Amino acid sequence: MTKILVADDEKEIVRLLKIYIETDGVTVLEANDGIQALEILEKNDVALALVDIMMPKLDGYQLIKKIRQKDEYIPIIVISAKVTLSDRVLGIDLGADDYITKPFEPLEVAAKVKAQLRRLNAAVSKEDPSSTVTVGDITLDIDECSIRKDGETIELTKAELKVLELLMSQPKRVFTKEQIYESAWYSDTAADDNTIRVIISRLRDKVGAEHIKTIRGLGYRFEI
Repeated sequence: MTKILVADDEKEIVRLLKIYIETDGVTVLEANDGIQALEILEKNDVALALVDIMMPKLDGYQLIKKIRQKDEYIPIIVISAKVTLSDRVLGIDLGADDYITKPFEPLEVAAKVKAQLRRLNAAVSKEDPSSTVTVGDITLDIDECSIRKDGETIELTKAELKVLELLMSQPKRVFTKEQIYESAWYSDTAADDNTIRVIISRLRDKVGAEHIKTIRGLGYRFEI
């Protein structure tokens, strides 16, 4: 049985998401504050977490930090009324895999949950236990979720890892925002320009701006 945590202080939202997400083989565990969410995570094997930001006792940002301290790989989807780009930046920087703003379409949330679970199952079943990609002076360690450059190891978030893995897989090739979004979020529907720009900006800080070029009107490519 796959267990999914939904943490939101608005009980109606939790109940609504439960209706759309809970199916045969998937159980939704409900939390209405950050502390309760942490307790559920400690007592259960949770495959994915949906996290609101503005929760009592422990807000969503603090909750994400604590989750990432214990588990690098559990998918985290933020659902929040905080809609500014800086909010998205902070959520992604702390380790969220996706960011959905309120009000939202329950079917969209359910689709993103299913996509993250498919990605998680695919990663578990992957036969190759270790993989690195080297282009120029940069080595991407997929298992360690990091890059090595000039003798320094730099950690990546999961979203950064997937985007960089795609760009480095074919240097000089231009990838569209839809291809990039699908690589990181397993869906090309409603590709979010702001989220992609945040990821690209963070990657430029980590690998060097000269390595990731914007092709106006098309997308991005990796430069050696």
